[in-house]
Amino acid sequence: MQEMKITPLSQELRDALQDKINQKTKPPGSLGRLEQIALQAGLIQETLRPVVNKPAIIVFAGDHGIAAEGLVNPFPQAVTAQMVYNFLQGGAAINVFCRQHQLQLTVVDAGVNHEFPAHPLLKDRKIACGTQNYLHAPAMSLDQCRLAMEAGAAEVKALHDNGCNTIGFGEMGIGNTSSAALLMSYFTRIPVAECTGTGTGSNMQQLMQKKAVLQQVMAHHVMPHSPEQALATFGGFEIAMTCGAILQAAALKMLVVIDGFIVTSALLAAEAMQPHVKDYCVFAHCSEEKGHKAMLQHLGVQPLLQLDMRLGEGTGAAMAIPVIQSAVLFLEHMASFNSAQVSNRTI
Repeated sequence: MQEMKITPLSQELRDALQDKINQKTKPPGSLGRLEQIALQAGLIQETLRPVVNKPAIIVFAGDHGIAAEGLVNPFPQAVTAQMVYNFLQGGAAINVFCRQHQLQLTVVDAGVNHEFPAHPLLKDRKIACGTQNYLHAPAMSLDQCRLAMEAGAAEVKALHDNGCNTIGFGEMGIGNTSSAALLMSYFTRIPVAECTGTGTGSNMQQLMQKKAVLQQVMAHHVMPHSPEQALATFGGFEIAMTCGAILQAAALKMLVVIDGFIVTSALLAAEAMQPHVKDYCVFAHCSEEKGHKAMLQHLGVQPLLQLDMRLGEGTGAAMAIPVIQSAVLFLEHMASFNSAQVSNRTI
């Protein structure tokens, strides 16, 4: 994948943005995180008047080789394709939230083990019909990983070229919490058993088996020597596409809304490749999936929402985008002490 240079945020406007925030008719800091988001949006867009234009969610879907054996997942692999059809029919939670908040939704077949008929809402970026079983071999080759990252980047570029400047990501893939746990363990150096949660609803016995299997996976592979190699070894096509999409969005100076456990695992890889990518990200929520809180702590970031969600699909990002819109709207439309002729504090 051609390297996309992501630069640190310019600090040239920081003082002017902070002064504009402080001059609004409110006590300093009283809008809390909204003030921080307004500042971040202004720095990303390099303007005192940031906006949210044509906000969008991309859901990448892919299957995992290990899921075909049912070793780490209570639901069968076929559910991935069934849920893609649900997205296309408008029946999933992400459809509901995107309609409510007027977010453009794109569904991408990154590598589902199913051949979909053409559909106007589905983008065909299939790398293969699922990854390899990483119990026995790397999930994908480096070439496949690079193709997936390039495909994710291309989807973001197309939306950006159509005017989108704020984007969130979601995923669908039975077994992908296992990939995310492996990636989390690799990038954070936390033992994989501590990174592993129930995913789509494993009971205690299934969870113990899942942990044991993932420990076998970590022991089977020579420790990858690069973030890209780790993504190819442990990832899914949907996770690799998300990684490429995050990198592209930051390179284009878009506001990047990070969803839950799976999407954050893709960000861990992206951040290892380009450390400044984190500056462009708003972390939507803290997922209830085990490991996500530790991921966020590793990154040194604070989630915007705490709704006890763990669905995936980009649902947390869809809930966070309206909050981001409120942040830029107060900065643009709220009166200042001067314009409203309201006395500011004197001490």
